[in-house]
Amino acid sequence: MTRSIKSQSPLRRLMQYARPYRRRVFLATLYSILNKLFDLAPPILIGLAVDVLVLQDDSILGRMGVENVTTQLLIVAGLTLVVWILESVFEYFYSIYWRNLAQDLQNDARMDAYKHVQELEMAYYEARSTGGLMAVLNDDVNQLERFLDIGANEIIQLMVTVFAIGSYFMIVAPSVAWMAVLPMPFIVYGSIRFQKRLEPLYAKVREQVGWLNTQLSNNLGGIATVKSFTAEAHEIGRIGTLSTAYADANRNAITYSSAFTPLIRMVIVTGFIGIMIFGGQLVIAGGLAVGVYSTMIYMTQRLLWPLTRLGQTLDLYQRAMASTARIFDVIDTPIHIVDGVQSLPVESVRGDVRFETVEFAYDPSVPVLQGLSIDVPAGQTAAFVGATGAGKSTIIKLLLRFYDVNSGHVTLDGHDVRELKLQDLRKAIGLVSQDVYLFHGTVRENIAYGTFDASLDDIVAAAKIAEAHDFITELPDGYDTVVGERGQKLSGGQRQRLSIARAVLKDPPVLILDEATSSVDNETEAAIQRSMERIAIGRTTIIIAHRLSTIRNADMIYVLERGRLREQGHHEELVAADGVYADLWRIQTGERISDF
Repeated sequence: MTRSIKSQSPLRRLMQYARPYRRRVFLATLYSILNKLFDLAPPILIGLAVDVLVLQDDSILGRMGVENVTTQLLIVAGLTLVVWILESVFEYFYSIYWRNLAQDLQNDARMDAYKHVQELEMAYYEARSTGGLMAVLNDDVNQLERFLDIGANEIIQLMVTVFAIGSYFMIVAPSVAWMAVLPMPFIVYGSIRFQKRLEPLYAKVREQVGWLNTQLSNNLGGIATVKSFTAEAHEIGRIGTLSTAYADANRNAITYSSAFTPLIRMVIVTGFIGIMIFGGQLVIAGGLAVGVYSTMIYMTQRLLWPLTRLGQTLDLYQRAMASTARIFDVIDTPIHIVDGVQSLPVESVRGDVRFETVEFAYDPSVPVLQGLSIDVPAGQTAAFVGATGAGKSTIIKLLLRFYDVNSGHVTLDGHDVRELKLQDLRKAIGLVSQDVYLFHGTVRENIAYGTFDASLDDIVAAAKIAEAHDFITELPDGYDTVVGERGQKLSGGQRQRLSIARAVLKDPPVLILDEATSSVDNETEAAIQRSMERIAIGRTTIIIAHRLSTIRNADMIYVLERGRLREQGHHEELVAADGVYADLWRIQTGERISDF
């Protein structure tokens, strides 16, 4: 995103964003204008009726040839009926158009922001809170909708009111028109000042609601931890602090914005009184018709009184612009993991994986991988072991292109992964992570995630391979059992086996098992191990493991230490070498007590 676009005001960005709807915006604006013009007509008709009663044959209609007073009143009544009907019709139309436009723009903004967020690299998520993103995708988008529902029409109609009544006054009574117009520069100036003062106040409100949403999301997601540590009171206090900060930020904005209307009323009354006194003197002197005077009294109120809502409209506008800025900040976030251009259909992938002198660091001052070179031939099983922080999980992230290497190459079948289309690359790789994520839905839907068109027979077959079928059939509704948010109704081992079944159903040429048995009991580990051995046949398998017993039969074991490859070989070779791996093995078999 260019600097010039990012530096544009939120309103300008919003107008550019709404270009595909410019015809609907035009029609909505037209209907708002017509509605307001017909809304302003009744005071003129009242003045016309007063003229008929006072001047009779000498009224405007009388001079037009309608001599009978009753007929004149019937004509005025008929015009009034038409005006009210047209006002109602156009109110219906502008309401429909603005509200539907608000819904469509809201939907577009939310979907565009969400699509863009999904394309951003993992580093973006790791540097930001889920609650903050939720606030943008939900609260901020809804705030924009509220402005388009109400505020846009009010601004347009206010402008029409000022222009139409100001023009009318200048035509019928230019000598006193300035009295009605005089307060307006002060009102506009005050409105602009209020707008500038409100802008940072509402930006603060949006910031505070983001922090509040973040903490609420964290607390609800970690409710088991909160309860197990009896930290309910602590979390209530923390949420209370954030909620109070949000309320205080809102209170500051409300205190300032609420002062606007009373102050504006004091300015408005000067124009109203001026027209009342000096206009009345013109009527007494014969320089102004009674009907016109009556109209001007009504019109002065219609001109100035809507300005009392200007503060509320600006309030809504500032909230919307603060939200719009946050929405476009998300949409404008640059994508650093750029999609490649080379296709690699999954059916043609052999599964040859290589790392060639790879250097990588999340923080430039703390290297994670240093000169790493490994070769995993197609169809073989490679295991990576090492202490926490050795760089094992980073290898997975680089292969999946969650991050890009700082230097060197990661290749799949000889193709640099940076050159491949991300969809093709990730379709070729199945990941079974230690942190299993199950969506709120049925067992069947969770196994079929990513392979959405799979038949029930295929799903059952995958579950059997993952040794999940037996426990699934014992669930209340079998494959249609709802697992709950994040699979909370299932045990850790059950969730893990569903994750394996999901990978089996995907049938990828490359399979990654990241600590797949790290948090399960021995019996479940044995079941998962049998599943892993079955699904590894005929595909490249990369295993990240702490439990060395699960990788004894790997074709090649790589031992990492502080981002460097220290040892490699088969299990027996590495144990005999009496190096880092042998130490780890002795610790896990109880032959040696860990130094840690």
